Amino acid sequence: MSRRRVNRADAAILGLLVLVLLLAAAITWDRSSQIREVRATLRQDAEIIGTLKDLDVAMLDAEARQRDFLLTGRDAELASYLAAARQVPPLLVRLQAESAGDPAGLVRLQALSPGLQRRLDELRRSVRLRAAGQAPEAEAVALGAAPGSQDDAEAGLRALIVEAGGLRAARTAATDRRAARSRVLMFAVLALVLLALLWAARMLNRAWRDASRIEAGQRTVATQLRTSLDSLSQGVAVFDADHALSSWNACFQALLDLPKELLVVGMPYAAFAEHAGSGGPPLLEPPLPARRPGPLLEPDEQVRRDRQRPREPVIYERVRPGGKQLELRRSPTPDGGFVLTISDMTKRAQAEAVLRESQKMQAIGQLTGGIAHDFNNLLTVILGNLELARGRLGADPAMQARIERASWAAQRGAVLTSQLLAVARKQPLAPASIDLAASMPELIPLLRRTLGEDIEIGYLADDGLWPAMADPAQLENAVLNLALNARDAMPGGGRLTIEMRNQVLDERDVAAHHEVAAGDYAMLAVTDTGEGMGADVLARVFEPFFTTKPDGKGTGLGLPMVFGFVKQSGGHVMIQSEPGRGTTVRLYLPRAEGAEPAPRRQAIAAEPPRGNATILVVEDEPAVREVAVEILQGLGYRVLEAGDGEAALGVIAAHGREIDLLLTDVVLPGRLRGRELTRRAVLACPGLKVLYMSGYTENAIMQDGRLDEGVQLIGKPFQPEELARRVAQRLLEDSAPVRLTIAPSICL
Repeated sequence: MSRRRVNRADAAILGLLVLVLLLAAAITWDRSSQIREVRATLRQDAEIIGTLKDLDVAMLDAEARQRDFLLTGRDAELASYLAAARQVPPLLVRLQAESAGDPAGLVRLQALSPGLQRRLDELRRSVRLRAAGQAPEAEAVALGAAPGSQDDAEAGLRALIVEAGGLRAARTAATDRRAARSRVLMFAVLALVLLALLWAARMLNRAWRDASRIEAGQRTVATQLRTSLDSLSQGVAVFDADHALSSWNACFQALLDLPKELLVVGMPYAAFAEHAGSGGPPLLEPPLPARRPGPLLEPDEQVRRDRQRPREPVIYERVRPGGKQLELRRSPTPDGGFVLTISDMTKRAQAEAVLRESQKMQAIGQLTGGIAHDFNNLLTVILGNLELARGRLGADPAMQARIERASWAAQRGAVLTSQLLAVARKQPLAPASIDLAASMPELIPLLRRTLGEDIEIGYLADDGLWPAMADPAQLENAVLNLALNARDAMPGGGRLTIEMRNQVLDERDVAAHHEVAAGDYAMLAVTDTGEGMGADVLARVFEPFFTTKPDGKGTGLGLPMVFGFVKQSGGHVMIQSEPGRGTTVRLYLPRAEGAEPAPRRQAIAAEPPRGNATILVVEDEPAVREVAVEILQGLGYRVLEAGDGEAALGVIAAHGREIDLLLTDVVLPGRLRGRELTRRAVLACPGLKVLYMSGYTENAIMQDGRLDEGVQLIGKPFQPEELARRVAQRLLEDSAPVRLTIAPSICL
């Protein structure tokens, strides 16, 4: 509506201006034509009047000279007469020419000409007679001229002069009247212009009010759009055809970490391309390597070259130094500029990485879980029979050596299965509060013996170190694995440093790591001065079976096992390394809140403990059950056995309170699994102690990889010494009166 009024006002003003210009042009043209006509007429009238006056003067002069000559007869007077008489004909001719444009004047001149000609003839005749010496005749001619001819000629000339003057005055009056009309017309035009301007002003005022109202609405919409733009989680910046910044939102500054002085209208895109990409190293390493090398933003030259291509968006991804993954979209605009949109894809990338890791772990877990149960049962049979055979073969060194090698191979297979379960984050953990400041120094002597004399071991620990929540045995295995890797990286010797300190990770530190929660952690770092690793190797160190060691020197499960154990414990692993500058592996273990530190491990007895308690062994694999029964019987225990849960309940019903310990497999055939069997057995015999055994527990007795509260588990395969120790420990718990014979302790 307002636009229509403005258009109407503009059209009215334009039409009015055109009309004024046309009227002004017409008036000007009329005035100029009038002035030209007046000038021409006045000039003509002046010429006619001048010629008439000249003619009058010439006639009077000729008559005067004629009289003088008639009286004196001198030649000088004759010459004067002739000179005056010769002026009259040309003046008549000129007067006739000047009066050609005035028919009335020409008629009057033609009426006057005969009288003038007669007068000239009389003067000429009298002069000829006087020149011939006939003075009386000449005097007679002069006296005998037609009466009043001289007066008529002069009167005619005077009348013509007066008439020419009157005509000139009439024409001047007509010119004045035309000028007056032009002034009236000009005043009318000015009035019309004034009215039109008043109307246009009214229209423009209404349009201005409408425009103000619309502008206020547009400002509101612009404010809403700006607020909406600033509320986006995407960074948006608009660059004009000269690649100069024209608009942006707050997220654009935040995602690129731009200083305020760079965000000004007109700032060239090249300045942003040059600045982008700067940033400090993250506290935690990026979850994935950069997908594409190169600068964070495209160079300005590349953007200008792309202007020659079809107007399609350009989409690419970059990873910032802090691990933040960005998707950048450059969309051309019709004016030759472009809109740069930046999306933070870190969470999506983390989700994808977690999904890939989860799928990988699930595949490894399915593979490992599928073989762990049966494979560990086989290894249990092998190790048990080898140990039983060792005791019956006597002191034959050759046979003992063979049994030792076979036992080592079986144990190696058990370790491999355990490592695979750790990588898949499916190993049963018994987390407890660990006093790192007290437990780690006890590991130093073992590390010295393992690493050798060429490697110096350093130890650093902050005061007031927080206790860590983790499985103590698995933590020791992890540190030992890291130390062995460090030894292999320092073939010529070096220094291994174990550092422990408290670490608080905030939201910024864990932003690039989906599985890490902000909070308090006990950090344990193992640093070596070895060969180090490049970025390509560093990106794959946690992949199962990836190793840079020669064939036969490593399985590629050491670091993945450490990674899986720490992740399963709710922590995080960071590794930093450079070729020639060594490697640092940091384990971030959750802080133990309100839990008492686990008791320090006691010395291991040289002889397995013996006893005469009654133990019920429940195992569906006959060979495993046979080995377990024979080992326990060899230690002096009374052993009852069952192949499944139903049979075990029958044994319990028959023997009742005679049974001191239930040693049962977790995974049993039939309806009664190990956990359900335990529940029913404890209900039937209150106070009955339970020890589980399993090569793979699935989720029967643990949640999120952690054993349920109060659950005791011995993993398959086990050796006789380990089974004897765990059975004795379980029977001794809660100060229960159990019949045991413990051999003297000999510390290793």
